Amino acid sequence: MSLQDKINSLDPFKDSLSENLIGIEKEGLRVAEDGTIAQTPHPESFGSALTHPEITTDFSEALVEIVTKPTKGSDNVIDELAKIHHYVQHHLPKNERFWPGSMPCILRGKTNIPIAYYGESNLGKMKTVYRRGLSNRYGSVMQAIAGIHFNYSFSMDFWKSYREILAPLSKVDSKKFISHHYMGLTRNVLRYGWLVTYLFGASATVCKSFMQDYHEHNLEEFDDNTLYLPYATSLRMGDIGYQNSQEDKKGVKANYNSLRHFIYSLRAAMQTSCDDFESIGVKKDGEYQQLNTNILQIANEYYSSVRPKPPINGSDRPLGALLNEGVGYIELRSLDVNPMMKEGIDEEQVQFLEAFMLFCLLEDSPAISTSELHEIDVNANLVAHRGREPGLLLSHNGEDLTLLNWGKSILGKVNECSMLMSETHQKSVRNISKRIFDPDLTPSAQMLNQMKDQEKGFFEYTDQFSRKNKKLFNEMSIADEFFAELDNQKTLSVNRQLEIESGDTLSFDDFLADYFSSDT
Repeated sequence: MSLQDKINSLDPFKDSLSENLIGIEKEGLRVAEDGTIAQTPHPESFGSALTHPEITTDFSEALVEIVTKPTKGSDNVIDELAKIHHYVQHHLPKNERFWPGSMPCILRGKTNIPIAYYGESNLGKMKTVYRRGLSNRYGSVMQAIAGIHFNYSFSMDFWKSYREILAPLSKVDSKKFISHHYMGLTRNVLRYGWLVTYLFGASATVCKSFMQDYHEHNLEEFDDNTLYLPYATSLRMGDIGYQNSQEDKKGVKANYNSLRHFIYSLRAAMQTSCDDFESIGVKKDGEYQQLNTNILQIANEYYSSVRPKPPINGSDRPLGALLNEGVGYIELRSLDVNPMMKEGIDEEQVQFLEAFMLFCLLEDSPAISTSELHEIDVNANLVAHRGREPGLLLSHNGEDLTLLNWGKSILGKVNECSMLMSETHQKSVRNISKRIFDPDLTPSAQMLNQMKDQEKGFFEYTDQFSRKNKKLFNEMSIADEFFAELDNQKTLSVNRQLEIESGDTLSFDDFLADYFSSDT
């Protein structure tokens, strides 16, 4: 069935798309007055980073992560993100502020990037040791990069209608049908995800302090304190940012051709020891340096621009949950934090991403061959580093295509899919699609042009938004009911952490042995 046939068949059921759930996870560094990473502990006013469902930390104690609940409607999810953002800003220590970009502020070396602490429970210690392992394996500097994760799930009513259209007589159970098509969606996100980087990339520049451990790179000097690439869209998604190059060299590559392939490919990496990581050792002077010496300590160590995720059930063993429960939602991980937006993302972008996800679901999605996987990796890196370069060529199925022509083709299909959504979704897709014709409309170009006009380097340019946002949030009237809810969550999270700590009966060594001997 063609894409247009699917769209036509779904038209009577399009109302079910308004029931889809959206979630946003947004990271941001706490920054001290001098512009360096804050060295203070996770503020007590936020609650427990181990157990708070909406305010936690990522790699660093200073890298705050804001998590919205799964919500219907782009307006509602942005509203919730804004309210949590306001709460975080309001409760920051007075001499700190929230960094509004993906690439970090001034760095004083890897020793000044404090690893996140989650208390003295076995679970908390495990989370800290895992991060210590990341630091020892890849360095702390890369881990200080922030991003936005866009979580999306289609409603059960939609899945029921879609199944009736595609396979009305199929005896395959609903869970397997949904997982099969979610995996097809992830493959298409990999194929076409370079477009997301082009349209929304907002990290074409970086502070020189970030590059102090990179002895070889191809970045150019913007000013005395800033490096950049003139046509870059997202250095975060390029060679200096998130990558699995080390895992790739060790023969690890997640296989998205089915849910079982995905699970088994990551499990193989979690069960295969690595010489480089063996040289680090598991313990040094009695202190854990990493969870184990395997290529992946746990599944989440494998970075990808998209992940299939199990239904939200509190499981700390995501691969086991995927195998047993199937795919519950998709996590898009390739979004930069846009400093020009108060929350780093806006409703128009969310609506475009909804239409893009629908396109990736409805478009045919054959298995990814080894040669296509190579093309995907090359395309992703080219767009991250040179996406706005005139006439840039990408590869698809062995053919060279200009980014412009391929982008126009994809966006035309995204626009067709948006016809199943609201008029505001359609308008958002049309507005954002203009960026394929005019690279100066992309966030990366807008930021570079403003930096040139204002004669400001990376830090000074980005920091102005940090200070502006702090003032803006401090002047906003408090949403009393929402703040009270988060105050309550803070108390509950602290109590929950104490319960976990008091409930431990195993030593940490035995806890880890038990964890890794059970289903991962």
